[in-house]
Amino acid sequence: MRPTRVRHIVLWLTVAAYMITYMDRVVISSAVPLIQKEFGFSLVTMGWILSSFRWGYALFQIPGGWMGDRFGPRRALTAIVTWWSVFTSLTALSWSANSMAISRFLFGMGEAGAFPIATRSLSRWMLPTERGYAQGITHAGSRLGAAMTPPLVVWLMTSFGWRTPFWVFGLVGLFWAALWYFYYRDTPEQHASVNKAELDLIHSSLGGPRSGRSQSVPWAKIFQNSRMWILSSMYFCYGYCLAVYLDWFPKYLNDHRGYNLKQMGFYAAFPLLAGTLGDLLGGWYSDRLAHRTGNLKMARRNVGVGGFLLAAASILPATLTQDPELCVMFSCLAVFGIEVTVGVSWAIPLDIGGDYAGSVSAVMNMFGNIGGAISPALLAYLVQGYGWDVPFLIASGLCLTAALLFTQIDATRKIFV
Repeated sequence: MRPTRVRHIVLWLTVAAYMITYMDRVVISSAVPLIQKEFGFSLVTMGWILSSFRWGYALFQIPGGWMGDRFGPRRALTAIVTWWSVFTSLTALSWSANSMAISRFLFGMGEAGAFPIATRSLSRWMLPTERGYAQGITHAGSRLGAAMTPPLVVWLMTSFGWRTPFWVFGLVGLFWAALWYFYYRDTPEQHASVNKAELDLIHSSLGGPRSGRSQSVPWAKIFQNSRMWILSSMYFCYGYCLAVYLDWFPKYLNDHRGYNLKQMGFYAAFPLLAGTLGDLLGGWYSDRLAHRTGNLKMARRNVGVGGFLLAAASILPATLTQDPELCVMFSCLAVFGIEVTVGVSWAIPLDIGGDYAGSVSAVMNMFGNIGGAISPALLAYLVQGYGWDVPFLIASGLCLTAALLFTQIDATRKIFV
């Protein structure tokens, strides 16, 4: 009897969730010029509004990961997607800088649990040799969603006003939440469509059947582990650098490189499309390397180090060139390099975290998003004081730092043994 492929449907539902997370968070990036025009917000004020989402996102990573480990991904992910979709739409009702910042903070609170809980949702379903690919393709989905968003948002804004995209994307999230609750189950044993052959395949790779929930998360053991701090520091650098491109690149193209609104929407999509390819390639190549060599440590480490080095090298000519199109081309290489590391980074919590992969990934992602929260506001001050080049040069240095940190990460050394 051939195994069913329910785990792959679960994976594609997760990919769709990742797409929605990034579509919802980059809507505001493309709307920045029109929001500033209507409300008269300064660059610094807009920086704090963008940063408010990321502080909510960073601070609620651990509660979000705990929800997935404690209550199971089916209920937890349904609840948080519903929450953040409501606040995505409510952003359109903002009447001041404070009201918009509060809406974005509450939106960030909801999205905080998305990646940790989604990682936990795959931990009982995906085989070890599928994990790098699974994490690569889910994050590729998020970047594809982000790449599709700027042109779509510009069209919706120019046709119906800047508030319309927030309502549209909120409704998409609510539809997904209903579909997830209907189809997903916390373990393969609970899913009526999984046959014995697929269960045997999963059990032979992951061990026998287990319950869908973990009763107590050993936070002390997680935080006392030195490898957790190295992983988190690396992801801090990643989060800071990615936020530069997600939050400010459209404005950078419009303000510094001279592109009009429609050109901005068009060219801002290219680095994110390159990032999508990086996500797919990095996770796939790491799994392939691990399968061929049997050396998981080397397979994860080489891809991570290589991606960050490529990004560090590409940001420099992207920043220093006078040619706007050459800037976009090298920015594509930079985001490609940054994103090559993502599938590997998120496979490592699965490798070392076991049943607590949601909580381990939550800690890693919390630090990544503290970097991402610092980035938007700090960039606004740096641009105001020193111009647009300095923030990108700092990002290049942080990519180099991340590459050095990745040389110390060993995916074969589990936290819980």
